[in-house]
Order: sequence, then C-alpha cells, then structure tokens
Amino acid sequence: MDPVVAALRLLPPETAHRATVELAARFGAFVPPARRDDPRLSVAALGLHFPNPVGLAAGFDKNARAFPTMLKLGFGHVECGTVTPRAQPGNPRPRLFRLPEDRAVINRMGFDNQGMDAIAPRVARRRAGILGINIGANRDSKDRTADYRTAFLKLSPYADYVAVNVSSPNTPGLRGLQNRDELRRLLGILVGARAARPLPLLLKIAPDLEEQAMDDIAGVVLEAGIEGLIVTNTTLARPPWLRSRFARETGGLSGAPLFEPSTRVLAGMRRRVGAKLVLIGVGGIASGADAYAKIRAGANLVQLYTALVYQGSGLVARIKRELLACIERDGLATVTDAVGADLAR
Repeated sequence: MDPVVAALRLLPPETAHRATVELAARFGAFVPPARRDDPRLSVAALGLHFPNPVGLAAGFDKNARAFPTMLKLGFGHVECGTVTPRAQPGNPRPRLFRLPEDRAVINRMGFDNQGMDAIAPRVARRRAGILGINIGANRDSKDRTADYRTAFLKLSPYADYVAVNVSSPNTPGLRGLQNRDELRRLLGILVGARAARPLPLLLKIAPDLEEQAMDDIAGVVLEAGIEGLIVTNTTLARPPWLRSRFARETGGLSGAPLFEPSTRVLAGMRRRVGAKLVLIGVGGIASGADAYAKIRAGANLVQLYTALVYQGSGLVARIKRELLACIERDGLATVTDAVGADLAR
C-alpha cells in the first residue's frame, strides 16, 4: 500500500480527506508535473482538447483549493464542487464512511461547501488545465432552479464547462429535478443564462433510473441543446453482498459496487442519444481496464474519485498506462476509437 494512503487511513475518513486537500493546496508547488501524455490518449470533446480522458470527479475538491495540484498529478481535467450559491455546512457528522472490504465509500455530506463567493476568486486565478465546475442548490432554498441560475452566472466565466448536479442523494428532493417537466424548465433557464457566454453544459444524473426515466432525460437534454451528461452520481442501492459493517449507513454508495449499475446507465444513455452528446463515465473506476470498459460502453471521458482513497495518486499514471495497453491490444489508433465499441456488438 502507498505509505501516504496507509497513513491517511489511520485518520477518520473526513479528517483524512480534509488533510489531503490541505496538503495539495499548500504544497502543490513542490509536486513535480506528470509526464506529457501519449497523444493516443488525447480526446477532442466539448470544443476542448483533453490531454487524456481521465478526470477527477466532483466531491474531492469542493472548494476549489487543490485543483492545480491535481492537474499536475496527471488528470486530464478536474471538476470542482459541488458549489452552491450560499455557504452551507452540510449534514451532521459522521457522514463519510470507508468500506474497505467492498472497495467502496458511503457519503451523506450534503453539499458542504464555502459558497460561490468564496470559490469564484480561486477559480478565477486558474492558469492552465481543463476545469469543470459542478453546481447545486442550497438545501433550504425556496427556489432551487434560481439557485442553479445564480451559481451558473457567478462561476461560468471561470469554467471550461459547468456540470449541473441534480442527482445527489443527500439533499432531500433534489433528484426530483430529473423529472421531465422540472428538468425541461431547469435546463431551459440555464441555456438562456449562458447566451451571453456560450460554454458547455453537462447534466449529472443518478444510477438509480428506470428505463422510462432514462427515456425522459434523453429526450429533454437533446431538446434543450446542452452538450453532455455525466453518468453517474452515487447510488442509494445496497447490493446484498456488501461485507462492511457500514454497508447500511444512509447516503450515496460509490466505488466498486457502483461500477456495474453506472455502466449500465451509461450504455443505455449512449444508445438513446447516439453521437449527439459527450458522455463522461463515472462510477467504480479503479484500473485502466475499468476506464476502458466505460469508454467501450459509450464514454468519451471518464472520472474517478473513490479509488484514490485506497490506491493514492499513483493510480492516475497507472490507469493511463493500462489504457494504452488496452488500445494496443485491440489494434486501435487512439482511445477515442474505442468509444461505444461494445454497443455495436
């Protein structure tokens, strides 16, 4: 085990997370930059040039303090947030649980963040790399759609794309925004708000979707004219084979148990939207083979987070090496050539 990971595992999960972000924020200048990526890993998507398809998912750098360091470590992009208009403390502790036997994490953080006014100056100082900003609504908001618009207008000038998080299981009622009529209204308002500064909009969806809900979401996003989907957030489901004593804690489950359901939804959405949208595959990625499976299921890009808890920052370089081995094995020229390959079977 990575000695840094081993040391952090001695701390309570949330303390370890905060310590990791603090170290990255304070000492990032001393982190040597990752090697230049093999051009076969580059991806053209969202009007951007990604040096590789492997991104850091939202949830790690909620307050936009560590993203320059994470980009230096070799991620092709980093997504900060979730950011809400007003600062909020999130749910009561404990709210973050490691499930090492299951290579998983359960969280019920509840959009804890310092708010858009604190975060905007940090992202405004960005000098390099691709940065996404994930936005959400305050828990006590009387008009959640207005919250998304407010956060979008404040933060979009500093982002390469904005992710609209309507799928966190830890803000009561939030997932209702995935319903057809509410989603149509929300996306219509955000598409109107970006008229003055066009940039890609992506919707982050849940893995706990029935076929009809997937049909509705696909129809609404294609009608709205946004650029992509992030597939998926954490799950409320609890597979019966989970072994950890924390398996029945409430909140969103991520890590290895999320791989199969999130990949199923990913493939389902790719079938529904064809090549019209960029899809970012998230959920359970812990190896190059996992990332490659997401890509073959329809992902243009991928993101990870939970596996870093167990494997450390060296995982990023290893996944990229393994991705190259996968495309070489299959005789492909670039990683993009594998997008959706399994759906043609």
